[in-house]
Amino acid sequence: MDPITFAGNPLDRASAERPGEDWLAARRQAGLFLPLWQLKPLLLEDRARFLPWRAEWETRPQIFLGLDGGQPLFAVDLGSDETPPELNGEFKELRAAAFVLPGRDTAIAGQAKALLDWHARQSFCPNCGHATAMRDGGYRRACTACAAEHFPRTDPVVIMLPTFGDEALVGRNVRFINGLFSAFAGFVEPGETMEEAVKRELREETGLAVGAVRYHRSQPWPFPSALMLGCFAEVTSQDVVIDGAEIVEARWVTKAQARQWLQDEVMDEMRVPAAIAIAHHLLKDWAEG
Repeated sequence: MDPITFAGNPLDRASAERPGEDWLAARRQAGLFLPLWQLKPLLLEDRARFLPWRAEWETRPQIFLGLDGGQPLFAVDLGSDETPPELNGEFKELRAAAFVLPGRDTAIAGQAKALLDWHARQSFCPNCGHATAMRDGGYRRACTACAAEHFPRTDPVVIMLPTFGDEALVGRNVRFINGLFSAFAGFVEPGETMEEAVKRELREETGLAVGAVRYHRSQPWPFPSALMLGCFAEVTSQDVVIDGAEIVEARWVTKAQARQWLQDEVMDEMRVPAAIAIAHHLLKDWAEG
């Protein structure tokens, strides 16, 4: 199977050592930093651009990414000013960067974006409203008043390809542009298993009843911070009734049609999911296997 974009992060996150401020301070001295501006990582051609520490970054949010062999790597948030800082390289939106970066750089940049985005939204304690402070190199925030602890959030999302015999169903979400058709997806709600979420989402969006649910692969998705749980869902009929609110069109495709669609990228004005998305891999792995 092809590698999944944003997966395969090679760094040792040193979870046992990073709570120590002295340990982190020593790592910063030898560290390399990935700058992000407007949460866009700095690239130099087709690589993530890591730079030595700069004094002007002292007041900027910094997170420890991990050890690359023995090399400490960090990320630094350079804010959201209208004009980007003048550094050697280009700040590139992560979805676009994912098409040009090596897999390891994409995974590291995704980790950096997800963590820095969470910190930008957690300056104040949801328990008492007082300011929070970063701890553990960026993997925890602590309230300065009530001492409540807050941890980076990852939202589980089921994304599934409904199958019936030799056919699979793809749909067009109301938010999709340019004729994109994809797998179906939705957040796992409190008190649900992954399988229950798959069945509920497909019932709500397509009216289909689901029998067996088979987990396939997962993908970190840093927009802002989700874990996509890829599944195949065997449905009991092909009697689709789309909800018309979230899903506005759905079509069945055979494995042969899907293979051709993946090759041509467009079929009957239907655009295939981008290769960086797990929906693409669900369709491809089903069609080929």
